[in-house]
Amino acid sequence: MSVQVVSAAATAKVPEVELRALSPSEAEPQLGLSTAAVGAMVPPAGGGDPEAPAPAPVAERPPAPGPGSGPTAALSPAAGKVPQASAMKRSDPHHQHQRHRDGGEALVSPDGTVTEAPRTVKKQIQFADQKQEFNKRPTKIGRRSLSRSISQSSTDSYSSAASYTDSSDDETSPRDKQQKNSKGSSDFCVKNIKQAEFGRREIEIAEQEMPALMALRKRAQGEKPLAGAKIVGCTHITAQTAVLMETLGALGAQCRWAACNIYSTLNEVAAALAESGFPVFAWKGESEDDFWWCIDRCVNVEGWQPNMILDDGGDLTHWIYKKYPNMFKKIKGIVEESVTGVHRLYQLSKAGKLCVPAMNVNDSVTKQKFDNLYCCRESILDGLKRTTDMMFGGKQVVVCGYGEVGKGCCAALKAMGSIVYVTEIDPICALQACMDGFRLVKLNEVIRQVDIVITCTGNKNVVTREHLDRMKNSCIVCNMGHSNTEIDVASLRTPELTWERVRSQVDHVIWPDGKRIVLLAEGRLLNLSCSTVPTFVLSITATTQALALIELYNAPEGRYKQDVYLLPKKMDEYVASLHLPTFDAHLTELTDEQAKYLGLNKNGPFKPNYYRY
Repeated sequence: MSVQVVSAAATAKVPEVELRALSPSEAEPQLGLSTAAVGAMVPPAGGGDPEAPAPAPVAERPPAPGPGSGPTAALSPAAGKVPQASAMKRSDPHHQHQRHRDGGEALVSPDGTVTEAPRTVKKQIQFADQKQEFNKRPTKIGRRSLSRSISQSSTDSYSSAASYTDSSDDETSPRDKQQKNSKGSSDFCVKNIKQAEFGRREIEIAEQEMPALMALRKRAQGEKPLAGAKIVGCTHITAQTAVLMETLGALGAQCRWAACNIYSTLNEVAAALAESGFPVFAWKGESEDDFWWCIDRCVNVEGWQPNMILDDGGDLTHWIYKKYPNMFKKIKGIVEESVTGVHRLYQLSKAGKLCVPAMNVNDSVTKQKFDNLYCCRESILDGLKRTTDMMFGGKQVVVCGYGEVGKGCCAALKAMGSIVYVTEIDPICALQACMDGFRLVKLNEVIRQVDIVITCTGNKNVVTREHLDRMKNSCIVCNMGHSNTEIDVASLRTPELTWERVRSQVDHVIWPDGKRIVLLAEGRLLNLSCSTVPTFVLSITATTQALALIELYNAPEGRYKQDVYLLPKKMDEYVASLHLPTFDAHLTELTDEQAKYLGLNKNGPFKPNYYRY
């Protein structure tokens, strides 16, 4: 950016002013400020302590010139940078500066000769690229990409097309790109296949924290228990999921995959999977239309029909029932891992519409007690910190739901010094909350005073528009459940409310009176949308899913009816035992006498199915 000082007396000649180039550490950052804004920041001449460090104005502002004066100085800083006032010195180190008696500056040479330094004139500063105003909007905004630096108006900011992809990414929709991996295959749709190398590194890191899945891969790779299996999956596409997919492939399965959440996909991991030959259709920041298109691309492919389903949330199962019901004639079973998806399966079973066996992984002990409890206990803080940078000590928080997820969230926030309230419909869970030291309330009783609202019920409309209207200014609202139905976000998409994008996954929703709430991930799953989850815990869940797929695929006909089943207890114990070596843990073994006394097999299972851990 060039700077020019303009004077009315442009014909007067002055000695040339030589400027030394600034080092990177001295260079001023360029700001697209208007001329008026720059002028307002220039300090008056002669003010302040002459020995104090000089500020960094755009140009030195000396005293006003006397009658008849008016020289012009052309400043051409190196590399287009505006030099600091303290850097505007003669190149000759032997020259010394003295203050002239009439207020100007004198130059004293080593032989004692005194000459008057050229005096800069106080004039208007013009920028060559002045038209590039700081608040000028980009001329092109991708249809599915939104720069975090732009605050959209209430007329278009609540469109579902707004996504959380980083503004530095290519704004072209992956659906409009023609991409091929190194093998020449184009049977995938990801953000950028060139990110595959970075995704591969993340997958390799995840493998180190997933000992059970790697052990299962090693033990069963020779047997290929999933040979002939054609698995269509719809889960979060993360590095941990990639380890699961590659394990399933090593065990003999063919896989096609889509994302179950429009914000949780790691683009580089999806690219790495596509590069490895997995048909993956997912990217971070999908629109609702993209979401269903990706699922359809996984299912509706010529010459390939799935015979197993791995689902997270039930959307994939729902889509096949709705669009391709005849596919269930060849499907051997469904494995579902979320509360929402399991609820849908039980509804289908109750209505007599479930036509294949289904395995409820969510309610297996290893999923409930480890993924839901321990994972959320750590990831809730991570998600909130990354998005809001807030301190938890002394904050008032209400957690809606005290199941395993709610228990984990409450424990973490209490340990950080937060004042935690709990809402619950189940008297047993409610009593547990009370015994754990939490105050049980109705949401209406505390909605005006709390700083954070967290939902984790698996229900719908837990936080309604009435609640949102009554919240205090800057209240943070987020969801730790699978679905985005718990917070009534749709009620906020109205013209009278302004949506302002603050940063990735963070929106300010502003009321006409100026009150605002901080909405995270548009009410979708906080931890996987805004942060990450502990890899080790996901190893437990992924191993459980793999064993459930192996069990349903290899089960003899008639073992499982058209109903929903829990994972056999023996498998739960096996998953847990695979993770114990990580802790150098040593199990005690029953003696024959002890096993006989308890009526157990020495090798398990050690608890009856009705036992509650």
